[in-house]
Amino acid sequence: MTTPTSSARAAAKTLASVHRFSAPLWEMKSEGSWVFLTLPQEVADEIRSVPREPRPGFGSLRVEATIGSTVWRTSIFPESRSRSFVLPVKKAVRAAEAVDVPDTVDVTIELLD
Repeated sequence: MTTPTSSARAAAKTLASVHRFSAPLWEMKSEGSWVFLTLPQEVADEIRSVPREPRPGFGSLRVEATIGSTVWRTSIFPESRSRSFVLPVKKAVRAAEAVDVPDTVDVTIELLD
């Protein structure tokens, strides 16, 4: 019986932590007007299925996010109403990619935790 090499395990971990999907941008009406997108339920379920150490910060998970050619580091946050996670999309990203509410965007996230 063969066992996976450390590089094979690392590749499997990386594949498991990268998620690609499309989602619409939406605005949370509040002071500062934050813009988010909600991860599809199947992506949220995959993320929750991986055991993780408890973290401070409302259960947030650090990610590297990509929309178009713009890459940035942020966190995704659990959202109780949808039982999913939300990804904040800052103004600089929206401006660089010429997108805004209610556009649907193609997103890649890689979990860093």
